Amino acid sequence: MAKYKNGRVTLPTDRNMDEKILEIRELWGADAIRNSDGTSLSEDVMRRFEKVYATYLTTRADLEWGRLHPEELSQVYLMTPHTTAKTETLEIYLLKGYYEEEIQINKLEDPVRWWEVIDRSTGEVVPPERWSWDFDKGTVTIKAEKWHVYTVTFLAFQIWDAVCMYNHLINNWGDKPHDFPYDVYNPLTREHVLQFLKDWLRDNPRPDVVRFTTFFYQFTLIYDDKKREKIVEWFGYSGSVNPRLLEDFEKEYGYRLRPEDIVRQGWHNGAFCVPTRQFLDYMDFVQCFVTKLAKQCVDLVHAAGKEAMMFFGDHWIGTEPYGKYWGEIGLDAIVGSVGDGVTCRMIADVPNVKYREGRFLPYFFPDTFHPGGDPTGEANTNWLAARRSICRSPLDRIGYGGYLGLAAEFPDFVARVTEICDEFREIYDKIGGAKPFTPKFKVAILNSWGKARRWQTTMVAHAKTYKQFYPYIGIVEALCGMPVDVDFISFDEVRESGVPDDVRVLLNYGAAGTSWSGGENWLDQKLLCAVREFVNSGGGFLGIGEPSAIQHQGRFFQLADVLGVDKEVGMTLIYTKYTEQLRESHFIVDGLGRDFDFGGGTDDVYAINDDTANLVVEKGCVKIAANNFGNGRAVYISGLPYNVRNARLLLTSIYWAGGIEGDIKKSWFSENIYTECNAYPDSGWFCVLNNSYETQKTTVYKGDGLNVNVELAPMGIKWFAM
Repeated sequence: MAKYKNGRVTLPTDRNMDEKILEIRELWGADAIRNSDGTSLSEDVMRRFEKVYATYLTTRADLEWGRLHPEELSQVYLMTPHTTAKTETLEIYLLKGYYEEEIQINKLEDPVRWWEVIDRSTGEVVPPERWSWDFDKGTVTIKAEKWHVYTVTFLAFQIWDAVCMYNHLINNWGDKPHDFPYDVYNPLTREHVLQFLKDWLRDNPRPDVVRFTTFFYQFTLIYDDKKREKIVEWFGYSGSVNPRLLEDFEKEYGYRLRPEDIVRQGWHNGAFCVPTRQFLDYMDFVQCFVTKLAKQCVDLVHAAGKEAMMFFGDHWIGTEPYGKYWGEIGLDAIVGSVGDGVTCRMIADVPNVKYREGRFLPYFFPDTFHPGGDPTGEANTNWLAARRSICRSPLDRIGYGGYLGLAAEFPDFVARVTEICDEFREIYDKIGGAKPFTPKFKVAILNSWGKARRWQTTMVAHAKTYKQFYPYIGIVEALCGMPVDVDFISFDEVRESGVPDDVRVLLNYGAAGTSWSGGENWLDQKLLCAVREFVNSGGGFLGIGEPSAIQHQGRFFQLADVLGVDKEVGMTLIYTKYTEQLRESHFIVDGLGRDFDFGGGTDDVYAINDDTANLVVEKGCVKIAANNFGNGRAVYISGLPYNVRNARLLLTSIYWAGGIEGDIKKSWFSENIYTECNAYPDSGWFCVLNNSYETQKTTVYKGDGLNVNVELAPMGIKWFAM
């Protein structure tokens, strides 16, 4: 293991612990170090590392600037709660339910021009002559229709940076100064930010890497009046609003955005919303601005002889690492938080950078590192999930974040991370830049966003679990470490050009009406006909949850004819459902049993005719079904949270839908569901992973048709020459 002992690991720091830093550096083989928020590095420590990262905050680094220029702070459109008018005069307190240490009403701009009052009972905009405001009281008074429901959308300044606030609350920082987030769309602030960076680069010659954390606009993170997170949308653009930006948008696009185009009935255009043309235009405008200014920052860093790295989080809005302008920024590297396998893959696949780094969990904060905490258990869970992804698309570096002094108090954790670092380096070395084996076809995930949300489907907040998407997030979690080639395509792409020739299986999933399932996209006959033609000609279709779902012309699943199933929504109860007719044996489920965890999933699904093969039925509801459609095949599954059995179910479903189930044992296939095999023909190695905490035995079917028996230790990995 000696040759894997050093490098590719970044260490966080802490105050007054130089000797401990150097001790852990030796254990973890770290070649780089970075400062954490509120810490600095000594000259002696910096000399001991090959690379020194310096965290750089573009829009909250200068407390004095934010304090002296409150009119230059970042802004957000907020909407009041839906409020019922019980009389003909309705007074609404604008900041009700919001944390007033975080936000403040913008009293500088004309409310008539920039605010909007909406009668939510009718959807109509209330004309300005029927409402007035009182800045002193922080209210809007409406001449209302009795018993109608109203909201007010208003501009607010962000007077405390949301990430700084989060750190304050988690770490109990007490009286430590608040960071003011200022908006670079204001020319004065933009000039100041660039000059501040120039001065900082001049005054800080030692750092080799400037780690932008991040650039200019924080994702939507709003707190309530009890200091709890109120609105969290990791993809949210609400915090990029600026009246000058909106005026320039109107000049460029020829139409004016409404406040409603941003807040969208209080949904804030979350990624689950099918995006409107107005919001896509707005995103594009923000991305163009962010790209140009970020490039200026990166150019300054390069001119100073340093590398530029971006943290894929916090103020990342507008950079869009899978967007069309990303490569123009010119960054050298990207780093992001690895919350699970899919977020690891999201970082590892980012194009147009020289190297990609994952920041592993747990974060060195007191919410985990406290008496009775289990940081080692969290590290094992995190590594087990991330390793599957790394074996398909390797990160170039790994690291940790937070305060090293907290981690140093847990020797078992330090020892376990030592093992993880060594294992990571061995994986990276053995793969050697080779592409892992995949069958000669693609699985394409079909949704509203396509490649723009690559490995980001059904996320709300970074690696957080929500009951409503639990049945779906496991799909990409399974795919990120699966030996198949995965692509992401949008409904617009299929409408315009059909299904790409290299795609063998289309995958559509999610809850009805969401951007992932598709909503009204499925009323477009051009889209429907393209998918039907694809399947009829020999392609595969895999639908999970409520695929192609929208009520129309007697069907809820618009591809019910392809899937062989539909969902009962109360309109076809007069028809008898023959859901209890089970297929006794089928490739998809053979050897896996029938008691899968569907995560709740979708109920009331039924076979539309006797040709549909019902594979799993629970309480009269079809949970898994297979269907032939012309020369192609389709599979329906009601939900798929991640676990090893569901991952195998997804793999067998893909092979069956693709019509190549006979090839599965010719594709570096590991028979035991708790294990997976990855082969790298160009480097001459293959590995077998144990994705469990128990010893496992398996038979691996190699690409040449021969097999080998393997025994793996808990969480083990074994390498073999091909």
